[in-house]
Amino acid sequence: MQAIQISSPATLDTLRVVDLPVALAPGPGEIQVRLQASSLNYHDYAVVTGGIPIPAGRIPLSDGAGEVIALGEGVTQFAVGDLVVSTFFPDWIEGGPQDGGFANVPGDGVDGYARQAITVPAHWFTHVPRGYDAMEAATLTCAGLTAWRALVVEGGIKAGDSVLVQGTGGVSIFALQFAKAMGATVIATSSSDEKLERLKAMGADHLINYRGDAKWGSTAKKLTDGRGVDHVVEIGGAGTLPQSLSAIRVGGHISLIGVLAGVQGPVPTALLMGKQARVIGVTVGSRRHQLDMIAAINATGIRPVVDMRFPLVELANAFRHQESGRHFGKIGIEI
Repeated sequence: MQAIQISSPATLDTLRVVDLPVALAPGPGEIQVRLQASSLNYHDYAVVTGGIPIPAGRIPLSDGAGEVIALGEGVTQFAVGDLVVSTFFPDWIEGGPQDGGFANVPGDGVDGYARQAITVPAHWFTHVPRGYDAMEAATLTCAGLTAWRALVVEGGIKAGDSVLVQGTGGVSIFALQFAKAMGATVIATSSSDEKLERLKAMGADHLINYRGDAKWGSTAKKLTDGRGVDHVVEIGGAGTLPQSLSAIRVGGHISLIGVLAGVQGPVPTALLMGKQARVIGVTVGSRRHQLDMIAAINATGIRPVVDMRFPLVELANAFRHQESGRHFGKIGIEI
């Protein structure tokens, strides 16, 4: 079985292709999946470049989709031949967030999906949306579900709301799609006029080039007739949070998802208190959230945006493309 492993020190140049024993036959309650696709997330990039310490030999990638090829005793929710997609927190079935951090997250605490097959408990996977292929499904595990939880689970988005999305990565594109499907107005930011035009074509109602508008938060507020936006999908972190607080309405909701603009920094507490804003950290979601998201995708027909596809053996080059910032949407890995 072909796989990718991380060496020590963890760098893109030291990712190595290896041959491993074939996946074990499934035991009771398990399924064996022939993996066909994965997709890249910032979390994966942090793992393979040493930003998140992991032991040498770890198989990266948190997202995986493929075909069920064998069933263990007692498995009734899947059949051989079903197309399935992984969950990010395999043992977070439902309810609120659980302790344990990333100890059981594939590609971090345990081996991930940069390999050709895997045998795991059946609840580690769900069915994919109707009509999706494996590559499309593999975009949902982390990016899709993060956007869904930010807006729907935590934000309670409804028709007529306004949403501010930042950039053109996987989470932001999904947030745009979910928001429009829910009947919301979307304000989108990017440093690229070309990417802003693509966001407009996808339904973004207002566009802001933040490179030419340092006070883009105030601009976003003006675009809502001075009321402020209802939801912000905050990708930047410490570096962009002050602008998000400028954009948000009194009592609005900010989902803090990323740290692309810094992991720590000053927080304008007076503004936060004055806005009485609700800021919540969001790290993906539960299996229940994923099932609800897939039901919504089936109802709305949303399809993910896949920027480029790389074969598994070119995983390092896929990460280099991610590193460049040129991508729009998700970067896919064909297995």
